Amino acid sequence: MQTRAPHVVGRDREVTAITGALGHTRESRGGAVFLTGEAGIGKSRLARYAAGHAYDEGMRVLKGRGTTIGPMVPFRPIAEALLGLFRGEPPDDSALGPYKPVLGTLIPEWHDHRSTTESVVVLAEAVLRLLASVARKTPCLLVLEDLHEADAETLAVVEYLADNLEDQPVLLLATIRTEPGHALELVHRMGQRGSGRLVELHRLSQDEVGQMTAACLESELIPAELVDRLWTDSAGNPFVIEELLHGMVSGGLLVAGAHGWQVLGELKLPVPAAFVRSVAHRTDRLGPQGREVLSIAAVLGHRFPLSVVQKVTGTDDRALLSHLHAGVAAQLVTPDEPAPDWYAFRHPLTADALLAQLTPAERVNLSWRTADAIEDLHAGLPGDWCPLVAKLRFDAGSPTRAGLLFAEAGKRALAGGAAESAVTLLDRAQSLLTDEARAEVLDTLLPALAETGDFERAFALEMKDLQGLDGPLRAKLHTRLSRVAYLAGWFTEGVEQVRVARTLLGPDAPDELVAQLDVNSAYLTLNIPSPDRISSAAGLAKQAALAADRAQLPTVACEAWQLLGIIAREQDIDEANTCFSKALALADAHQMPIQHVYALVRLAGNDWLRHGSTASLGRTHAEACRAGAITVAHNVDAILALQSVLTGDYVVAAEEIDRCLRTTTRLRFHALTRYLLMAKATLAAHRGNRAETDDAISEFEAVAKNGAQEYPLCFGLARAFCALLEENHALAMTELDRALALESQNPTTFHLSGTHGMRVLLGVLDGRFGWPDYWELTAASASGMRWNRQFTELAHAVLLGRDNRFAEALEAFQQAQEAAELYPLARHLGQRLIAAEATGWGDPVSWLRSAEEYFHQATIPAVASACRGLLRQAGAPVQQRRNGTEQVPRQLRGHGVTVREFEVFVLLADRMGNKAIGTRLHISPRTVEKHVASLIAKTGQPDREALSTYAAALSR
Repeated sequence: MQTRAPHVVGRDREVTAITGALGHTRESRGGAVFLTGEAGIGKSRLARYAAGHAYDEGMRVLKGRGTTIGPMVPFRPIAEALLGLFRGEPPDDSALGPYKPVLGTLIPEWHDHRSTTESVVVLAEAVLRLLASVARKTPCLLVLEDLHEADAETLAVVEYLADNLEDQPVLLLATIRTEPGHALELVHRMGQRGSGRLVELHRLSQDEVGQMTAACLESELIPAELVDRLWTDSAGNPFVIEELLHGMVSGGLLVAGAHGWQVLGELKLPVPAAFVRSVAHRTDRLGPQGREVLSIAAVLGHRFPLSVVQKVTGTDDRALLSHLHAGVAAQLVTPDEPAPDWYAFRHPLTADALLAQLTPAERVNLSWRTADAIEDLHAGLPGDWCPLVAKLRFDAGSPTRAGLLFAEAGKRALAGGAAESAVTLLDRAQSLLTDEARAEVLDTLLPALAETGDFERAFALEMKDLQGLDGPLRAKLHTRLSRVAYLAGWFTEGVEQVRVARTLLGPDAPDELVAQLDVNSAYLTLNIPSPDRISSAAGLAKQAALAADRAQLPTVACEAWQLLGIIAREQDIDEANTCFSKALALADAHQMPIQHVYALVRLAGNDWLRHGSTASLGRTHAEACRAGAITVAHNVDAILALQSVLTGDYVVAAEEIDRCLRTTTRLRFHALTRYLLMAKATLAAHRGNRAETDDAISEFEAVAKNGAQEYPLCFGLARAFCALLEENHALAMTELDRALALESQNPTTFHLSGTHGMRVLLGVLDGRFGWPDYWELTAASASGMRWNRQFTELAHAVLLGRDNRFAEALEAFQQAQEAAELYPLARHLGQRLIAAEATGWGDPVSWLRSAEEYFHQATIPAVASACRGLLRQAGAPVQQRRNGTEQVPRQLRGHGVTVREFEVFVLLADRMGNKAIGTRLHISPRTVEKHVASLIAKTGQPDREALSTYAAALSR
């Protein structure tokens, strides 16, 4: 006789919510539903109903769940669900691009030893893209059960999915117990912000208990006293109702007769004692060996592998399967699909009830024997076995062995990108260990805390008990803390940790300890203002590289050479390439994929800066995609977007920037988001759109910290160009001076802010810079980078022309034009800027005609007008332009204001005089005066002051 309800009872509201969500999902309006409630309330039953309904509707169903087998295993529920995609025809991976190798963390078929370890957010994006790719063919239901047992990384992926499934044919259905914890807090937060729907399951009413009892017993003839007793003892919990019914039927207390079910005896067992006794009664009927089998299974957790149980008990296959079949018949355990060698207790409360029957000595004995069996079966304890055996050793009363295993599991989790799980495991380890063993754990725990951003906790770790250890071991921990401080931006604190470490090491410390300390010190030094920080950081990095080479520490050596390359790039790009090439050689020799890709992208970046070529960047992007280095791939995308701006491909640039910004914002790549917002501001500026330029820079400032290295580019590459396109050369120079001031306060690794290019040209043109200044300003290799070179060569041509060295001036101009060939805006702007200086040696009229045509077509009227003015001054005929009326505001067009009058009107907003306006527009002061008089008459303003006030108000 079955005592399980064959259908869902008392859940009409919940069923309606689930079926509605599935219907929306089939219309590509996915989302997330979270079923919450106490243990046994029916969450899993509803999840099974949802899976069956989805399957009937032709949807694909993927299932995974958290587990209490040992400590939490990173990503287990997600991995289990995704592996369901590979039990038939594998999914199409063509749309995943660089995200496929990232999924190797979860999908063994896609694992590549060359792939890099990315953040949990990147992994979540990869999971999202895989689900979306699968669901494009068949809408998908992803069922994740028991999230209260899931690790922090799984919860992070769940949150990311819930936030981004709205427009996908994918529904996430998760079950969570209403017990205090991170999972419950998370789903409540997601519910509050609308990222998912919370469906809380309540206990059944007394009527619903009666309905469920009738369904379980397959009869409407149910004694009233039975329903009353079940209602009282179960408190409306469906699982307890079923367990009590099963115990009553199997124990002979409830029997079926001719007139329905009858109670024999007195119903008075309390709950949970009734449930525990029910489980005990059923296990006793399995015999001593059957009970031992299930007790060992309970020690393992709510799920258990048959191989381990068989090893501990020593039973043969036939006997083991006989006991398991009896357990299934007693409705205690069930096969754990789809794993063939695994079983699970029907409910976690069943395992808890079994454990409650063990004496402490019995539990210690079983835990020890089970741990020994697993170590015999799985040499090296790969994967989930390591944290499981650690828990068993702890339960068996061996804290030291448990601590060492927790430490090993934590190291593996950190290496696999699961930093939060690593912190949990390592924290458990350091609480169990002492002296040198604890110090070794802290050496891994500190970077794990840094990875999770928990910097304050890293510095709050208790280290007083380590005072008795030798100096080098303690110095190693302070070296780790200096790295944590650098990552946290606590540079002064980092320097103090370096000082403490050096004191502990003394003057004759071995290279293997000094190398990492010198690298950390170099990065810290580079970020603390001082006149010699660049040279000091370079010296420390050089020391670190040499020490790491002697000590055979390739990772440290790579870090040092990468930093040396970054520092060298401004002064000597060849030296920078040499440094990056050394880092690349080390990475290849020692199979370090992340260092390999970073060295490649920096070499490609140098090629782009020097030659303007993106070919190497394209190859690097492909390599990053193959390795799953998502951060690097998006870094290249951002550079290519800026290249599109500089080369005048503005439509493509806008699309690339918007696409990349959506991704980097979602993935929380803050540095790349800053870079893209700078590129967005540059795009607006190079289009001559002041309002959009200012808006983009405001966005940048909202997300950037003080001293962000991209900030100078917002002034020199964006605002300065916007000012030049407004023909406001003084403002442009002010913006470039601001960029230089920012770089002086915080040296940047970006070199296109104009301090090495456009500022040199404008300074030469306005007489601020002569030959000595020119040679000083162009001595650095940054001035030879292609974008900068077009301006420094123009400055060179102007200086040569002033010295009457006309042939050399023309040659310098031609070199500038070769450099500027890629950059149409900059090329024509340069021609307009130096035309007045080239009368004796160049062809200014041709240059101005070309520039005027370009800026007219680009609807940048101020520069086009300036070119026409210069042509008139040169006595050359000027083509009349009647376009531009659309730039005049509607209310002014209604007054009959012309394009030229509007240009004067705009400058009146700044209270400029006739001479200043004439200089800006290349017309005479007298002509300006005529336009002002006409504007006063047309707008009905009483005088020039009122007209200026009106202009200022309209410009806002």
